[in-house]
Amino acid sequence: MMSKTLLIVYHAPSPNTQKLVEAMQRAASEVIEDVNISAVPALSCQPAETLKADAILLFTTENLGYMSGGMKDFFDRNYYPCLEEKQGTPVVAVIRAGHDGTGTERALKTILTGLKWRWVQEPLICRGDWQEGFVDQCEELSQAFAASLEMGII
Repeated sequence: MMSKTLLIVYHAPSPNTQKLVEAMQRAASEVIEDVNISAVPALSCQPAETLKADAILLFTTENLGYMSGGMKDFFDRNYYPCLEEKQGTPVVAVIRAGHDGTGTERALKTILTGLKWRWVQEPLICRGDWQEGFVDQCEELSQAFAASLEMGII
């Protein structure tokens, strides 16, 4: 069986958001053997890395009711180079929102509909003040996503 690649594209500007990304990367690595996990900051993720991915996990903060500028920059640089090649790519998203997260969710859904990437589940929104439970939620999502990729479910 050929190894698959799970790409985690993230914008994690604070220690707490970095903790969530590290938890997702660690948790996904614990449950799978034939999936390479690649975590790349949104500001430096290039189309070549996106094109190699078999599945993509997006992590963004919500800033002023919208995805982070770093995540928007990722889409600006990757949209056209990946548009034809990555249609149907399974994707999940985690939004760390101090308030409600709906603006970011709506923006991600609009962009990903245009890319024709395939949502595996609704975005996980870690809403409100920081809670340690966010770590568990992110771990569960990344484990399930990585295991589904490895088993060929997604």
